[in-house]
Amino acid sequence: MPTWGELLAELVELQERHKAHPDEFGGASPHDVLRRRYMRELSKRTGRATIIYATAWLEHKQAEPEMLSVNLGDVQGFMEAASNAEERELDLFLHSPGGSAEAAESILEYLRTQFDHIRVVVPVAAMSAATMLALGADELIMGHHSQLGPIDPQFTVYTPEGPRSAPADAIKEQFRMARDECAADPAKLAAWLPILRMYGPGLLAQCEDQIALSKELVSRWLERYMFAGDADAGTKAADVAAWFSDYPEFRSHGRRVSKESAEGQGLKVIPLEGDPELQDAILSVHHAVRHTLSGTPTVKIIENQHGRAFLEMSQQVLVRRQEPDDGQERPALAPAPTPNRETRRRSNKRRR
Repeated sequence: MPTWGELLAELVELQERHKAHPDEFGGASPHDVLRRRYMRELSKRTGRATIIYATAWLEHKQAEPEMLSVNLGDVQGFMEAASNAEERELDLFLHSPGGSAEAAESILEYLRTQFDHIRVVVPVAAMSAATMLALGADELIMGHHSQLGPIDPQFTVYTPEGPRSAPADAIKEQFRMARDECAADPAKLAAWLPILRMYGPGLLAQCEDQIALSKELVSRWLERYMFAGDADAGTKAADVAAWFSDYPEFRSHGRRVSKESAEGQGLKVIPLEGDPELQDAILSVHHAVRHTLSGTPTVKIIENQHGRAFLEMSQQVLVRRQEPDDGQERPALAPAPTPNRETRRRSNKRRR
């Protein structure tokens, strides 16, 4: 298996060739050539379609959170990536921090119209709503280093100090704590009021509804797909969905669910290390994807092995700075060092 460093050396060689012969790759970049080469090799080995869904959430890029998350706009990307796939079985790579449960539902329901069997590959981490997508698969491929995460909903609460993210269960528990303490000692109401004012209309009901939704979706998918044929599929699916949604159990939305923990819940997990050749092929694809995310403005990749892709890119716009007229030459344009009122980020969706 080419290591991350060996793939980097291969990429540098491709970049030198591209510099010397710009038309050699037919308009594709060296990053594209490298990534697609290993995607084709994987699909040739498995006989299955390969679709990458990966974002630059671990690359420390200054991108809007929406660009890095699972959102409804991704459906268009999956339509593009599935449009010329003739295979009826899919290996779906997931590398994502999560996002919208509703978007995950739309994506999975669409993919189920295009493929009869879906195997989700977790090369590093598929968290939150990406975990929900993974739980809608027929099988998972995970290594000792792979991880899923809890699916308990998160809410953004706006405070005087700025927006704060909080688990739905934690919001409910804090309200119960305030109610009980104030009932026991009304004098404590004054201390609780600044916190209670942040509870907008319908927040507690929304918390209840979102918790129920995540459980309902995952339970339905597990019963229909991964646990299909099990005599107690319904009960088993409901128990697993409840476990993944249990905030008091995990205590953190970013908590790791390892391959061993997933197997302990009865999920169908294929060990990545069980087939060295498959492991090499999968990790080569993942390394090539990470090189694209770290070495280009790309922040999201949805792509199949045929090169049909939907990419989201983020880049800084150069802005003109006002300089004192002291007679010294300065560059006319310079990138703003940090986001401010003069700095704007723009996203471009690029099809291939």
